Amino acid sequence: MSEVRLAAEPRTEFGKGAARRTRRDGKIPAVLYGHGSDPTHLALPAIEFARVVREHGQNAVLTLEINSKSELALTKTVTTHPIKNYIEHVDLLLVRIGEKVTVEIPVVVTGDAQPGTLVTQDAMTLQVDVEALHIPDQFEVSIDGAAAGTQILASQVALTEGAELVTDPDTLVIAVNLAPTAEEMEAGIEAPEGVELEEPAAPAAAGEEEPAAQEASEG
Repeated sequence: MSEVRLAAEPRTEFGKGAARRTRRDGKIPAVLYGHGSDPTHLALPAIEFARVVREHGQNAVLTLEINSKSELALTKTVTTHPIKNYIEHVDLLLVRIGEKVTVEIPVVVTGDAQPGTLVTQDAMTLQVDVEALHIPDQFEVSIDGAAAGTQILASQVALTEGAELVTDPDTLVIAVNLAPTAEEMEAGIEAPEGVELEEPAAPAAAGEEEPAAQEASEG
């Protein structure tokens, strides 16, 4: 993963109102912390930072230019608005060259399993320790030609050089099973627990009135 340079401004106003003003000015409120230093409140350029996340993912390593001083930082948390989908806040972690950090790396499945199988991915990411300037974008796992019954555990995923697995090695990442037949899928449709499926009422014989009709005529 390449390093990205980004200009950042110190923030002196805090709170929700100040954060809204920062966003109105086209910037994102951020906090830089780590290595025992006091948290530094910053404002990042919104368009440029969004481009960094889009191109480098949420593990982007930034060289922040703050008042003519440079700081190396890992993008730790990106908080987005749940409805409008803009970036609301960013947490950044101070790092040093050569230092290892713990990050979540996406797992990408490639290839096609054998016909008649169903592939499920139980783990979308793996947690690893890796040098801050050598964070991989993703781990690829090939299932090309995999037969039913194939299981791939976290310990079997090929990591990039220098990365150490933190996730439990026995974590199931991918499973290849026999695909259910149409008959099996149809037979598997059951009523929810506690709900009984009622048999459709038999049509009334000729000359007989439906119960509702009888009640109406009696009333």
